[in-house]
Amino acid sequence: MNDPSQDPRSVSAAAAAEDVPTPGRGTRLDPWLGHYAERTHGMKASEIRALFAVANRPEVVSLAGGMPFLAGLPLETISQVTAKLLSERGAVALQYGSGQGEEAFREQILEVMRAEHIRAHSDDVVVTTGSQQALDLVTRIFVNPGDVIVAEAPSYVGALGVFRAYQADVVHTPMDADGLVPEALEETLADLAAQGRTVKLLYTVPNFHNPGGVTLSRERRPQIVEIAQRYGVLILEDNPYGLLGFDEDPLPALHTYAPESVIYLGSFSKTFAPGYRVGWALAPHAVRERLVLAAESAILCPSMMSQLSISTYLSTCDWRGQIKTFREVYRERRDAMMDALGESLPSASWTEPRGGFYTWVQMPEGLDAQDMLPRAVTELVAYVPGTAFYADGQGKEFMRLSYCYPTPERIREGVRRLSTVVNNELELVRMFGTSGGIGAAGGAGIDAPGPDQT
Repeated sequence: MNDPSQDPRSVSAAAAAEDVPTPGRGTRLDPWLGHYAERTHGMKASEIRALFAVANRPEVVSLAGGMPFLAGLPLETISQVTAKLLSERGAVALQYGSGQGEEAFREQILEVMRAEHIRAHSDDVVVTTGSQQALDLVTRIFVNPGDVIVAEAPSYVGALGVFRAYQADVVHTPMDADGLVPEALEETLADLAAQGRTVKLLYTVPNFHNPGGVTLSRERRPQIVEIAQRYGVLILEDNPYGLLGFDEDPLPALHTYAPESVIYLGSFSKTFAPGYRVGWALAPHAVRERLVLAAESAILCPSMMSQLSISTYLSTCDWRGQIKTFREVYRERRDAMMDALGESLPSASWTEPRGGFYTWVQMPEGLDAQDMLPRAVTELVAYVPGTAFYADGQGKEFMRLSYCYPTPERIREGVRRLSTVVNNELELVRMFGTSGGIGAAGGAGIDAPGPDQT
């Protein structure tokens, strides 16, 4: 008979009863706490995620989430196309597929990228489960703990979460109304080189930036690529919004200037529908090989059903016309947002996006957007505080507002409600010298994107 005192379950139960950690095992709340990998220590839950559960109520105007306006899709046609796909090719659509993605579908992705002047080969395209997985795979194969990733300030919250999970050290470099500032980037890379730091990636969203709403100018694009090449830094070009410009044709992708120095990430989430979870990476040939291996180890293969559904849509529907429709819808909503901010929040300043989903708003001096959020939700309006988009706690005076999902009328009402909150906070600052926000979490910001924050 085994000695019960030596049973690990007995030891754990005893420790839990005493509410003390068991060596190598954990605590009463999490008996496996001592078993997690070191890299999980940087994976923190959002401190305000509960507020977004409230913000999803229909009476709340959410200016927070980057959700596409899917009611603008020809849903009846898509339903018919999907039914036909299952009827005629169901055995293929519901089966395993290639770890790299279906070759015919990768050829269609090349056609989508041609709109941004990209000329490539389907062999160098890797289909992924959304571009978020591509971010994860690239980071996994390049970044060791302590390596540096240079990223715009501010930067996409989902990318920051990935970089943190792989224990990268994110160093921000400034943007202005024309995107990444070349001189500032060169200074950042020179400083890091002088410190002997290893910079693995330059992460950038060059078109209709999330969250900044700005676009890297045509003049700066070759400059950014040249600087990165000179310092031996691989560029990770994240481009979910590039085809959603309001008034002009897409600018050449950074990839076009130096295909061997850029990994380009694309997605159908914004130009078609996020529910399919299909994105892709276009990478230098040798990098492609490692991406495929990493993808196979993660998911074996991307969804055949999703790939063939989008492939059928691209080949049978007017996808270019659909993108044009989206552009017109989002332009109208951008205009509503700009007008509403001008009318209701003249004390703030903001970017004027020429495409995409977002504007970046700077609050009047003395206000903290994170502290202010609980009060805003009480007034039935929601946004994402700026601290979510920095790796180092910056951004408390900023907020990201999204105009892609609410109707123009709801946008105007949301900004009106927001102005009430801002004006009340300003009055408290004038009276007491500090913002009156409640429920602050110490300025640490959002550490992981919730479902309504992409």
